[in-house]
Amino acid sequence: MTDTSRAAAARPSMLGDAAPGVALAAAIAAAAYGLHQAPFLGALSPMILAILIGIGLRNTVGAPAWAGPGIAFSMRRLLRLAIILLGLQLTAAQVVQVGAVGVAIIAAVLIATFAFTVAAGRLMGVDRKLAQLIAAGTSICGASAVIAVNTVAEAPDEDVAYAVACVTVFGSLSMALYPLLPGLLHLDPRAYGLWTGASIHEIAQVVAAAYQPGKAAGDFGTMAKLTRVMMLAPMVIGLGFLAARRRGGPAAGGARKAPPTPWFVIGFIAMVGINSVVPIPPGAKAVAVAATTFLLSAALAAMGLETDVRKLRAKGLRPLLLGAAAWLFISGFSLALVKLAG
Repeated sequence: MTDTSRAAAARPSMLGDAAPGVALAAAIAAAAYGLHQAPFLGALSPMILAILIGIGLRNTVGAPAWAGPGIAFSMRRLLRLAIILLGLQLTAAQVVQVGAVGVAIIAAVLIATFAFTVAAGRLMGVDRKLAQLIAAGTSICGASAVIAVNTVAEAPDEDVAYAVACVTVFGSLSMALYPLLPGLLHLDPRAYGLWTGASIHEIAQVVAAAYQPGKAAGDFGTMAKLTRVMMLAPMVIGLGFLAARRRGGPAAGGARKAPPTPWFVIGFIAMVGINSVVPIPPGAKAVAVAATTFLLSAALAAMGLETDVRKLRAKGLRPLLLGAAAWLFISGFSLALVKLAG
């Protein structure tokens, strides 16, 4: 029997082993959707609620041993599939509507925030991988960016949970505070929308904050945020190359190690291309959006089931302070650029 035939024969068994754990992660994601409809919890996305439920189960009753293969499957395969499907929410036309100045502001804010957060993390003594995850979540798109960037950062699950907690806390603060400020800061709907889209962490948080002053601000804020999400692909690819260089020079035999190939990012870009040229029916697109959020929720539920709170406590408050510093930087720097652009 060849290696290929052995792999093919083993695949059904592997999928069968993973099924119970995947079902558990999916059940937690479904519970998160239900809680999202409850009063006072609607501000938290199903993704955030899923990881909280997973952490709660892991640290009270524990994660069952039979769920292990499915938890690993959910954190890897389901996650990558969800990020590929995320591309169906973006089009090249949205970038055109944001305009050259808007895109330049978003790119400058993203790069500056990522660089500031990593540098500040080094000064504060925060582990480099955790600082990268907080930087990605703050500068790009919250929890989705954290778990996407971790495919090349390869940080422990506790780091992922800590970074997701940071972007949730500070993104929620932005969601609550930003709608109070457009009049005080003399921001018209377009400027306010650009500010929210360029600086608030999660897509859901941007939508909640941007639509408060009206539809014009909300529409532009959503387009700006989706343009920012599109920059996730080059960021992950770039970090993959940097990770490969950091892992060492030439390997045994004199050959330099190849950078990790994030194939799911290629799939993400392909979905953006398809969505830009092929008219997808609104009903099908709505299904894709719902499936993406559900798969991300299941992946985060699995991460929660792997997260030991004792290890989170051991990291102390420095990462939380780093998240606060990154939040203040992205809010202030993006506002300054929006005001300068007029």
